[in-house]
Amino acid sequence: MRLTNRFSFLQFHAGQEGSSLVEFAVTFPLLMLIVTGIFTFGIAITNYMELTNAVATGAQLLAVSRGQTTDPCAVTAAAVEAAVPTLNSKSLSFSFVINGDSYPGSSCSAGAPADMLQGTPAQVTVTYPCSLSVYGHDYVPSCLLQAQTTELIQ
Repeated sequence: MRLTNRFSFLQFHAGQEGSSLVEFAVTFPLLMLIVTGIFTFGIAITNYMELTNAVATGAQLLAVSRGQTTDPCAVTAAAVEAAVPTLNSKSLSFSFVINGDSYPGSSCSAGAPADMLQGTPAQVTVTYPCSLSVYGHDYVPSCLLQAQTTELIQ
């Protein structure tokens, strides 16, 4: 009697051995899509955090470099590029606003040294393209990471 009770459990589930395999095969692609999306989004957030920290460092350098260089924007751009070694430095786009005058690009030797007056604002803006592509499908094709910091010139 006791022996048949043990095997009655197996008889109850007879014919259902492959159902868990089918369920796994159906849910696995969706699970992998979600996990890969989480990793891709995490990489984009990490890139944004690195870019934000680098721009803050570059803006601080720009704020204290008054009178020490003929092209403070190039020095700042080099500092930002050095602070984000994991990003492609050729994809970084720089924009500077010093004492109300805009300087697009990574050079401002034309008028920036004269604009760098103590107590005036210096703003550094850097953009970087990001990729939110999961399994060949780019979910946000025009994704741009942008970091901006303003410091007072010392």
